[in-house]
Amino acid sequence: MTSWTAANFWLIPLLPLAASLLILGFAKSHRGVAIGLAVIGQLTTLSISIAAFAWTLGTPGARGVQNFTWFTFGEQAVRIGCVLDPLAAAMLVMITLVGLCIFVFSKGYMAGDKDFSRFFAYLSFFSAAMLGVVIANSLLLLFVCWELVGLASYLLIGFWIHKPSAAAAAKKAFITTRIGDLGFFLGLLWLYRSTGTLLFYDNGNGCLESAGLLAIGSSSTFIALLIFSGAVGKSGQFPLHVWLPDAMEGPTPVSALIHAATMVAAGVFLVARVYPIFSLGAIDGVTPSLTVVVWVGVITALMASLIAIAQADIKRILAYSTVSQLGLMMVSLGVGGVAAGIMHLLAHGFFKALLFLGSGSVIHASHHEQDIRKMGGLRKLMPVTFVTYAIGMMALSGVPLFFAGAWTKEEVLHATAHWPKSQAPYFLMLAGVVLTALYMTRQMIYVFYGSQRRNIDLQSVRPEGLEPAESNAAENISAGRTGHSPMFRPESIHESPPVMTRPLIVLAICTIGLSAVLTPAWPWLHDYLSGESAHFDFAQLIQPMLFISLALVAGGIALGVLIYRRAGLTDPLQQAQPALFRFLENKMWLDELYAHTVIALSKAAARVSNWMDRFVWDGLVRAVGGIGRFLGSFSAGVDERGINAVVDESVGGARGLGRLMSRFHSGQVQLYLGAVAVAVLALLLFYAWLA
Repeated sequence: MTSWTAANFWLIPLLPLAASLLILGFAKSHRGVAIGLAVIGQLTTLSISIAAFAWTLGTPGARGVQNFTWFTFGEQAVRIGCVLDPLAAAMLVMITLVGLCIFVFSKGYMAGDKDFSRFFAYLSFFSAAMLGVVIANSLLLLFVCWELVGLASYLLIGFWIHKPSAAAAAKKAFITTRIGDLGFFLGLLWLYRSTGTLLFYDNGNGCLESAGLLAIGSSSTFIALLIFSGAVGKSGQFPLHVWLPDAMEGPTPVSALIHAATMVAAGVFLVARVYPIFSLGAIDGVTPSLTVVVWVGVITALMASLIAIAQADIKRILAYSTVSQLGLMMVSLGVGGVAAGIMHLLAHGFFKALLFLGSGSVIHASHHEQDIRKMGGLRKLMPVTFVTYAIGMMALSGVPLFFAGAWTKEEVLHATAHWPKSQAPYFLMLAGVVLTALYMTRQMIYVFYGSQRRNIDLQSVRPEGLEPAESNAAENISAGRTGHSPMFRPESIHESPPVMTRPLIVLAICTIGLSAVLTPAWPWLHDYLSGESAHFDFAQLIQPMLFISLALVAGGIALGVLIYRRAGLTDPLQQAQPALFRFLENKMWLDELYAHTVIALSKAAARVSNWMDRFVWDGLVRAVGGIGRFLGSFSAGVDERGINAVVDESVGGARGLGRLMSRFHSGQVQLYLGAVAVAVLALLLFYAWLA
């Protein structure tokens, strides 16, 4: 099995792709077949991914590479391939396992949606594209799959095409990430020009191997920054982060998939994959490109944490927490903690999927209310959702010992503290730890503690993933046929069905179980990713930084409890600091800033371009066309009245002369001889006269 896996791991992205195509082609009207194909495709892919992971464990230091020629032009051959190494294997297992949980959860969440089958086709396509990014051994193939990830996100964010807000969010995500992708593409071209190859590994001649890195030389900074611009767009880093919170307009399982296993993970993975280019020529682990990565990550992490404090939408809070955690991962990569950054990416995939699916369970039970200020008291009504959500909250906040996020965040902080260039990122990240614990405590209190704050009117909710019995009401709402809708009392809220709670339990177990291989006492995953051998050392648990993090997390949670223990519809921070709260609630006015600068400039340029096209370029074209028509008319006149007339007259004269001459060609020989005799006689007389 192991040898078969090493030879056929390239099948991993093709299985969900095949499931997607089969659903679109043959099962659009068969819900059971659609969910069956999607889940079977994902489950089979998970099985192969686990086998691939086992192969990397059983073959330490090995790297499975399969390259082939895609096409040739002239004497040049474009070669692409697949690679299987610890980085890829760990990502494969996380993506497929988290994706499978999301697929199963979606079966219950989207049960009442009329486009149920199309939804699962898009989910499978999304999974296939991300898996292609992970196993690509060519930057070109990675870029192709990268763009397919963008397409899949566009289709899923705007899945509810009847909602203008969803369509706008899909366009915003697609266009914003294209800005970063343009830089990525330019970096790809520059890399190919410098090295003559886009293969990562090719028997020592790949662009990440010695020969390729030598060819890159001093261009490494510019190539790295251009590639990083693609990661900035996909992973929602400042200043291209604005699309990510708006992506919440899609169904909640889509939010989970984007924020946990796909899309945003692609940017962090990309930087980790091409890290040798970023670190080329490093002095004490510092290069200009890595310094940019660090500070972009710091700004992103701190900014998103502050904004999350003032958000009321349960999904938007989690969205900004994702932006913040991605910034933390970028900081780790920038300071040289590649293994720590990837560990946090893997752990984040599990607990963030848990949190988003948990929020979906809450939204589903609350009749699709998403404002946390209108919730409350759900811990007794939804015990499974509450316990699993609490596990995800503690993992995200960094509560030590039993939660994966705590150990990975500790690794990131440890790497940041030893960055030789500056200590500022470390202290700013410590502030981020407090803020994360604060806004997640706020969310837990609002949603699960206290009492129900307001009855929920079905007329005001969005038709998202209802049960079949509720689907007609949802369709009436979306069509504008509201009529009479009942008010739902708190006691009408109940736990989600098992098809939705079981994935939560699996993800919660993974979040806790993963912590066993992340502790400093036995840093198995860290050493697996870095190619080292792990050793158990209990003394590593006793570190000053661990106690500092514990104190900060405890402080953040205590502060949250102190501020929000009696919170109502009006946020306590809003009462204390209305101007600051409004600033954070409106996302630091960054969308408005872009609207009045970049977008306004683009619109002005479009208007100028339109005016130039209508009145300048179109006028010039019309003028040139008029001149052309005049010259054509003049040429036609000269041709018809001059040249043609002369030619016609010449032809007529020649024709008349021909008729005249033809009379002397009667065919009678005696006449010809008589003419010759007359001519000879005339010639003799002429000579006689001359003599």
